[in-house]
Amino acid sequence: MKSGFQLFDAEPQPCLVLSRDSTMLAFNGAAGSLCERLGGVDVLALLPVNREALVRASLTQKRALQDIESRVGDSILLWTFVPDVESATVLARGRVATDEIRLLDRARTSDRLYRLIIENTTDLISRHSPDWCFIDASPASRRLLGYWPEELRGKRFEEVFSGASERQLAEAYLSLQEQGYATLTLNVIHPGGGKRWFEIASRAIRETYTGDVVEVVSVTRDITARVESEAQNRRLADELAHSARLATIGELASGIAHEMNQPLASIVNFASASQRYLQQARQDSACIERVDEGLQRIIHYANRAAEVIKRLRAFLRKGQQSIGPVRLNALIANVARLCQWDAEKHAVLLEQRLPESSLEINADPVLLEQVLINLIRNGIDAIVEARETENDSSRSRLVVSAHRNEAGETLIEVTDQGCGLDESGIRQMFTPFYTSKPQGLGLGLSMSRSIIEGFGGFLDAVPAETGGLTLVCRFPPGAVPRQGQVNTGASDSDD
Repeated sequence: MKSGFQLFDAEPQPCLVLSRDSTMLAFNGAAGSLCERLGGVDVLALLPVNREALVRASLTQKRALQDIESRVGDSILLWTFVPDVESATVLARGRVATDEIRLLDRARTSDRLYRLIIENTTDLISRHSPDWCFIDASPASRRLLGYWPEELRGKRFEEVFSGASERQLAEAYLSLQEQGYATLTLNVIHPGGGKRWFEIASRAIRETYTGDVVEVVSVTRDITARVESEAQNRRLADELAHSARLATIGELASGIAHEMNQPLASIVNFASASQRYLQQARQDSACIERVDEGLQRIIHYANRAAEVIKRLRAFLRKGQQSIGPVRLNALIANVARLCQWDAEKHAVLLEQRLPESSLEINADPVLLEQVLINLIRNGIDAIVEARETENDSSRSRLVVSAHRNEAGETLIEVTDQGCGLDESGIRQMFTPFYTSKPQGLGLGLSMSRSIIEGFGGFLDAVPAETGGLTLVCRFPPGAVPRQGQVNTGASDSDD
């Protein structure tokens, strides 16, 4: 029977006419040209390998079969089989769709990859409207927040994250508007019980032309274990700092005893003198004035002794940091008094060079005192070592100074007349457990640096003109102590 299909050479797509048994009856010029471009393959090789079944199905079902794929070399074709039931023939009309199919394959692969990542990640990935309502969420929402993704849709952010304050949300919204990025750290009560800490990083999706935020994509991570670990580290660090202060006071015990002995001895002397004047008061009324003067001196020295005890108790206290403005002149003078006896014992002149107008920084005064005591006692040790090594008795001065440089930085410097260190030694001296002392642990300077960095500053060493070292605590303008910073202290004998 003659085919009901007529082929035209002007047809740009390859076309073939097939009989019921899949025998080729005719093909157009486009099919022949395609065979030549593909390396002279047979025309039937252009068709899918199951062409016989396709022809029978098309004729039997009396309908066209569309988008049937065939591959010839690196080329991909899509075919449509159109039946002519009366002539029992089928028109196979194809088109080259290599780029289209490969693009679709890549899209499918990418879609599978993203689904695999989103559905199996331990972090919550969520989409929000500009007013912070949930649009969608990954399955991790059930484990992290106690809600299935479909339960979250339409809920407001603050309804789910009850630990978010209005101020935090306002700051995050402003950051998204201006920078396109915002982070939040929240403490949330989980519906299943217990508190959890979450870190939420959000990115704004903007409209192409207006730049308005049309959507927010967030990644929520459970950082409870990390926060608890950091809290434990801080507790351990506080214990270590407290132990270090106890060790420092133990080493300064003789100086403390001397400082306490002087006012106590004066109190005894003035009390004895006042007692004698009282006995003479009946014969000489002028003795009453001397008794009054003696009592005033007793009060003065009693207050001085009480102040020593107060300083020691503050230095040895155990608890949370107390960050606030610290006047450097008073703090350095207090540290110098604590170290004075140690300096006198080793014949070291402890000199203070302080500005007339006291400088201020934000710090914990006790921890800062601990750092300065550590630096001063290291300087004393360096001077003593230089005397013994070089047999030079002229090395006897240690200078503690405070000033502000041209860059607006506040500097506290401790300069000794020791032997100094080369560049390699300076790099190593702040390394934990590095020490040049036989009985040292090598923790003092590394912990001192940690404390200063916790206040937003820097601790470093540079060669001094005296031949020794200058240890510099540098605080940039507006330095802000890091909240939750693990600050530790150690006695200078650890270096």
